[in-house]
Amino acid sequence: MGLSYRPVDWNRQKRIYDLTLLLVLVLSLSVFTGVSLWFSPNTTAETLIIRGCSISGFLLLHVILCIGPLARLDSRWLPLLYNRRHLGVTMFGLAGIHGVFSTIQFHALGNENPLVSLWTAYQRDYRIHAGGGWNLAQFPFEPFGVVALLILGVLAVTSHDFWLRNLGAAFWKTLHLGGYAAYGLLVVHVGLGALQDERSPVYVVLLGLGFCTVTGVHLAAAWKEARMDRLEVAARNDGFVDAGSTSAIPEGRARVVVISGQRIAVWRHHDRFHATSNVCRHQGGPVGEGCIVDGCITCPWHGWNYRPEDGCSPPPFNERLATYAVRVFDGHVWVATSPPPHGEFVAHPKEGLPVS
Repeated sequence: MGLSYRPVDWNRQKRIYDLTLLLVLVLSLSVFTGVSLWFSPNTTAETLIIRGCSISGFLLLHVILCIGPLARLDSRWLPLLYNRRHLGVTMFGLAGIHGVFSTIQFHALGNENPLVSLWTAYQRDYRIHAGGGWNLAQFPFEPFGVVALLILGVLAVTSHDFWLRNLGAAFWKTLHLGGYAAYGLLVVHVGLGALQDERSPVYVVLLGLGFCTVTGVHLAAAWKEARMDRLEVAARNDGFVDAGSTSAIPEGRARVVVISGQRIAVWRHHDRFHATSNVCRHQGGPVGEGCIVDGCITCPWHGWNYRPEDGCSPPPFNERLATYAVRVFDGHVWVATSPPPHGEFVAHPKEGLPVS
């Protein structure tokens, strides 16, 4: 085929994330085992494995599905997004262990092939129409888990960049949206299983909270993105231009951009953003190469000062720089293409506070 497979680059960050994941997983399984044996000392090792892996894997799936929208809501979640594939493969491993031990314990002790029994057990073990109508407490839940496990297996196998490159980004992304289908199947699988095996409503309540959490963060991220899109359209219609990321502008310094043929210095001062002409009124020095000292923009050539809020020199001087209106949203600074009259105070929004 002429295709080569390259191993994963285990850099320092991935090692830290994977080690942290392993420690959290070991800790959670240990706590689950200890609590289970405390309340039910006669619980078998097989049951502990089945339940421990299912709970850990299902919780991890919730985390995986929430990472994407959380990263869109707050960039501090991006490190988890960086390692999400490893979380997915780990989750599939837990689900696989759960599936194997469940099949052995509940379907491998009879005369029928275990894989056949998984799909046909409802014919003898369940009474779907008991008492007339549909009886959810008697509805088979195993097939939903089997299909979900198959989907998760495909996603785990194709998680490497080898498949991303050769399947194409669009198809690969569409394929991996199957994780949501697997999650839906597992919600049904766990919900029906809880109805049949547990009398306490705690499991159903926790399942509902998990579903609401996943749905809620996705809706919040969609709402934020729609709002950012509206702000961007409004900014363009109002004559504003994207001047770059807020992270590219250090505190007390400027980033010089060219807008409508004019060199404009975009400043960060006390985490607020201002835009002024880059040309000093003294001898045309590049003020954007200077810095803010004692609250004033200081030209690097001869030290002339200007207030970033309105471009005016402090008294008793009366020189003025052209200032430009600024908007900040979605981690970017937007600057008006034309300045108001010299000396007019303009908005100086703070990072993280969208300004419309």
